[in-house]
Amino acid sequence: MEVQKKREGWEGQAEASLSLTPGSSIPICYHSQFGSHDDLLLLEVDDKLLPDVLGNRVSIRGQPDEDAVLCTLSSTYVMKFVGTSNSVFLIPPGDSIPTMKTTSANGEMSTSVVASVFTVAPGNIELIQAAPKLDKLKKLLSEKPYNLEEDLYDSSVHKGGLHRWQDLVEMIQASDEEIRAALMSLSAVEVDGYWRIVDDKTMYETLDMILRNSVLHDWQISALSEDCVLSTMEADGFPPRIVSHCLETHGSKVYCSNDTLWRLDEKRVCLRFALRVLSGGKMKLESFMDKWEHSIPSGMKADLKMLEGEVLYDKLGAEEWIRAFSVSTLPSNPANRFAALFRERQKWEWKDLEPYIRDIHVPGLSAEGLLIKYTRRTQPNAEAEPIFSSRFT
Repeated sequence: MEVQKKREGWEGQAEASLSLTPGSSIPICYHSQFGSHDDLLLLEVDDKLLPDVLGNRVSIRGQPDEDAVLCTLSSTYVMKFVGTSNSVFLIPPGDSIPTMKTTSANGEMSTSVVASVFTVAPGNIELIQAAPKLDKLKKLLSEKPYNLEEDLYDSSVHKGGLHRWQDLVEMIQASDEEIRAALMSLSAVEVDGYWRIVDDKTMYETLDMILRNSVLHDWQISALSEDCVLSTMEADGFPPRIVSHCLETHGSKVYCSNDTLWRLDEKRVCLRFALRVLSGGKMKLESFMDKWEHSIPSGMKADLKMLEGEVLYDKLGAEEWIRAFSVSTLPSNPANRFAALFRERQKWEWKDLEPYIRDIHVPGLSAEGLLIKYTRRTQPNAEAEPIFSSRFT
């Protein structure tokens, strides 16, 4: 391309550049505003993302000390700058058509459209879909969990350190849908406009009182009337919003013509009581089973399969012990998750490891790929169970 000197007042003529056919060329010149323009960056977007970008349905999230991510309504993308050794000219659009007259070798005059270059881009930003960064969300909500004693004092005193939805959107590097899914996974609840995790003691006491009232008032735990439960529990000093959250956490809603009913889920209720039994520390398995079975509601059956991803078993001589070890306490970042698991145990059997990694989802990486990336697999023979240890030790 022939580069002309800067000419004041010329528009960019990007349209003329876009209409070029392969092998053709167009004269260019310096735009009147030519410069480095460090506030402009090229963003490479694929066809799938383009409608969201053009429709202003994306946002860039991150604090000053974090690498920025781009979020759509449902996905998160790492933003990576990629430099280029080629000259990439940015030509702005324009309404007028600047032209240049040239004389050919045989003396004939011709007129050419000229494009004016606004700046030269040093590279562009690539978008790579990535897992949302949710560990910060868990940390923020865990700093000040909700407990029933808060309602005994002036609620205005307790607002410091709490977070509204907009606060979370601004601080968490994840899409809105991913944040909402994480809040659900954490069993978080919105109380007075702030998102909270309810502490284990409060959740257990609320569930226990619902079950006690079901016996006292002859309620069926497979068909609990929402109105009856809320009014009775409120009279006992339990806030309706927390009671509703307890029902949502431990049951499922069943609609009928004149009332909303709740069916308590056997697995979730039994798990709550199991973790309560283990709250004092590890126990002999036999002793744990005895206490667990005697603590759960009548008609429910305790099964160790309910505790996958929540407990670990240890062999000490001829005795087997059980202790709480919940997947919910582990980092969501894959590298940090595997590091935490191998700090807990140097070697894992697959049946023990699988419940602690099944919730990890990394775009473009399968479960098998995760194992290859972070673990070393050993298997003495074809019949033996594979053993997984850290790839980095």
